[in-house]
Amino acid sequence: MSYHYRLDGGSLAISSPRTDQDTGTYQCLATNLLGTILSQKAKLQFAYIEDFETKTRSTVSVREGQGVVLLCGPPPHFGGLSYAWTFNDNPLYVQEDNRRFVSQETGNLYIAKVEPSDVGNYTCYITNKEAQRSVQGPPTPLVQRTDGVMGEYEPKIEVHFPETIQAAKDSSIKLECFALGNPVPDISWRRLDGNPLPGKVKYSKSQAILEIPNFQQEDEGVYECIASNLRGRNLAKGQLIFYAPPEWEQKIQNTYLSIYDSLFWECKASGKPNPWYTWLKNGERLNPEERIQIENGTLIITMLNVSDSGIYQCAAENKYQIIYANAELRVLASAPDFSKNPIKKNSVVQVGGDIVIECKPNAFPRAAISWKRGMEILRQSKRVFILKDGSLKIHNVTRLDAGSYTCIATNQFGVAKNTGSLVVKERTVITVPPSKMDVTVGESIVLPCQVSHDSSIEVVFLWSFNGDVIDLKKGVAHFERIGGESVGDLMIRNIQLNHSGKYLCTVKTTLESLSAEADIIVRGPPGPPEDVRVEHISSTTSQLSWRPGSDNNSPIQIFSIQARTPFSVGWQAVSTVPEILNGKTYNATVVGLSPWVEYEFRVVAGNSIGIGEPSKPSEVLRTKASVPVMAPTNINGGGGSRSELVITWESIPEELQNGEEFGYIIMLRPVGSTTWTKERVPFVESSRFVYRNESITPLSPFEVKVGVYNKKGEGALSTTSIVYSGEDEPQLAPRGTSVQSFSASEMEVSWNAIAWNRNTGRVLGYEVLYWTDDSKESVIGKIRVSGNVTTKNITGLKANTVYFASVRAYNTAGTGPSSPPANGTTKKSPPSQPPANIAWKLTNSKLCLNWEHVKTMENESEVLGYKILYRQNRQSKTHILETNNTSAELLVPFEEDYLIEIRTVSDGGDGSSSEEIRIPKMSSLSSRGVSVIELSIHFLSIVIMIFYCFAIQPLI
Repeated sequence: MSYHYRLDGGSLAISSPRTDQDTGTYQCLATNLLGTILSQKAKLQFAYIEDFETKTRSTVSVREGQGVVLLCGPPPHFGGLSYAWTFNDNPLYVQEDNRRFVSQETGNLYIAKVEPSDVGNYTCYITNKEAQRSVQGPPTPLVQRTDGVMGEYEPKIEVHFPETIQAAKDSSIKLECFALGNPVPDISWRRLDGNPLPGKVKYSKSQAILEIPNFQQEDEGVYECIASNLRGRNLAKGQLIFYAPPEWEQKIQNTYLSIYDSLFWECKASGKPNPWYTWLKNGERLNPEERIQIENGTLIITMLNVSDSGIYQCAAENKYQIIYANAELRVLASAPDFSKNPIKKNSVVQVGGDIVIECKPNAFPRAAISWKRGMEILRQSKRVFILKDGSLKIHNVTRLDAGSYTCIATNQFGVAKNTGSLVVKERTVITVPPSKMDVTVGESIVLPCQVSHDSSIEVVFLWSFNGDVIDLKKGVAHFERIGGESVGDLMIRNIQLNHSGKYLCTVKTTLESLSAEADIIVRGPPGPPEDVRVEHISSTTSQLSWRPGSDNNSPIQIFSIQARTPFSVGWQAVSTVPEILNGKTYNATVVGLSPWVEYEFRVVAGNSIGIGEPSKPSEVLRTKASVPVMAPTNINGGGGSRSELVITWESIPEELQNGEEFGYIIMLRPVGSTTWTKERVPFVESSRFVYRNESITPLSPFEVKVGVYNKKGEGALSTTSIVYSGEDEPQLAPRGTSVQSFSASEMEVSWNAIAWNRNTGRVLGYEVLYWTDDSKESVIGKIRVSGNVTTKNITGLKANTVYFASVRAYNTAGTGPSSPPANGTTKKSPPSQPPANIAWKLTNSKLCLNWEHVKTMENESEVLGYKILYRQNRQSKTHILETNNTSAELLVPFEEDYLIEIRTVSDGGDGSSSEEIRIPKMSSLSSRGVSVIELSIHFLSIVIMIFYCFAIQPLI
């Protein structure tokens, strides 16, 4: 070490390194009390590049079409170089293409075919990345000769890779190939061993460079470059030879051995060529001796002694690299010692079991072992063994084997002892194991698992299902542990199909592990059938096939097929052939389908447990079309105008139309005729047809049939119905029209019936029109009556008003002429004031009533009498008593309260009612000691009235 060399930790620092003094190979040695180790070798070299000579370069003269090579001629250097060329001092480098190429091996610029634009000065630039320096050569002039143009000629390869190339593993290999020629040659590549080029290869733009990245053994071989143009071809080839520096496959490991033991170490490395091995100890080469054997990568040292301890290195080397594997050998010599591995203080075993009490003291060389039980030397027997490692094994332990055991270890350096105790416990036995069960899905079951065990030993129960532990602490659905300390029963609630399998009860103690298993079979309805397919479909049938789903441990007994259409309410069962589909039937024909309807099908399976989930629906398919078979119903009609025959029917629903272009056929003929008239109605939703013909007489009967058709043809016709043609309006007006007033709001209109015939027009009924002189509209009311009725009451009229009324006949064609108007005046309004000062007296079952006479106003009808309305409190039926007087007497059984009201009677109708009076039942009056009660509805005055039927009493 000096100012020039200095250690920085384990690193070597070189101040102001010099090429002549410091170039070379370096290696580091690291040393401590255990030994010395040698590092990998490191090579130090200095990269540089000198300047070009400054002398002018000669002019290069070429003909147009001729190829040319411009030499770079790099100056002295060390380290990798990269080359580029400039043209006429342009700062941009010459761009490579299939005509120009810059070799990174020679640095030269190659122009396959010179063109006039190539004339000028070319300058070579070189960069040394390691030296971090670039230099520029003198320009080389390129001029064109004037003595002609170069003719076409075959390719001449000027740049080609060596005949043999050493290629390192994982490296990237670049092969250069470029040719001069006219026309400009094309470059292609191939392998001569018949194998295709590796898929990972890359090409330059002109294919003058072939790059093989991550080179491996399989890339080794002969590669060929082909340059070709119209004049011929030229070839260049070379062999790539794979090599690999050593890589470790097996290294040596630190080893601690006892004195007098033997050491065996082996190291292995791969590489091409195969590496050779050397061994070093503490940095010094190790040579074979009496106790030391070295053969390739193996090292054997026999009868080790303490001096053999140290740091060893295995070196693997081929001509490309050397690598090292390092390990420590420590040779030990000591008396037996139990401090690190004492005998177990208490070893516990069950009666009838086996026990091994380990005795592994640290001792170099290995100690001789003997045992004592208590104070007695333990001798081997059929039950007692001392194992090769010194441990004590006792087979089929009994209670008498309990006690203290001492291990005695001896070697040439001393003796050591260590004692432990053996504790013997009773065995654990599964007394009630789980048993095989066959259950139905949804049931709840208990799997028993009960044990007998030593009271001092804790027992743990574990349950597994199909090899997976059931974690009962997490509250797994369906599973629950029940029982006490010695009972580990497992309850499965609402058992499901996926609970079928093996259940294992494991009983664990600190000494042993026992288990018992049982198979549980859960049976349930079948799973959904699969792969439902429609094999063939016709207008009314469909052939289906399917595969059965899981039978869920109960054989499938039956299948059924369901269908759904856009017109059905959900899924519906369908008829099949065969009618009954047993559990072995996997295809059937569905019958009774409607033509030209979209269907989808599904299959349901059943077994002794129940009906399972349905399959997924089949694809939606439409049945084939056919002639419609459903004829329209409810053929009717009539009405319409003169010369018209109106025919109606109930339209056919879409699901029964059986095909496209659906419509209706109308067949009609006059009654008594033999010739049918046929009409088509091409509208799907039609339910009415009007046949027009000027020759039709009113109210003529026709025989009518309605049929159906579609694209496939004509279908069924309905039964024959009689329908009448249209008619004329009535031609006659009613006579004898009169009006009679019944009240202030009601009057009656009457008239004489018309005697009609086919010529005067049929009369179906009459229409009454009424109005007033001051009404804004010509008619304010219109009421119809049907049949031969000749009177009609009109209500809701105004009081004391003159009303006019007219009557006309009507039929399906319309109304006829009106009768001359008649008039009548409604009565004045009924009295607006209700009866007042009502008094009553109740004796036994006789009720006497009295009230004041009602005086009317000028515009009101005179009072003609009174109506007394009475009913029991809890009944809705009302009784009426009429009188011309202002008093009345009722004989009724007063077992319940009575409700009574009084209203006036006049020509204008009934007037306003009095307020409702409640008459208590007799028992209620007797309980209060009252025999006579009198009431006036005027609460603010006291009136004394004299009744003709009872004595004078004060009225409250």
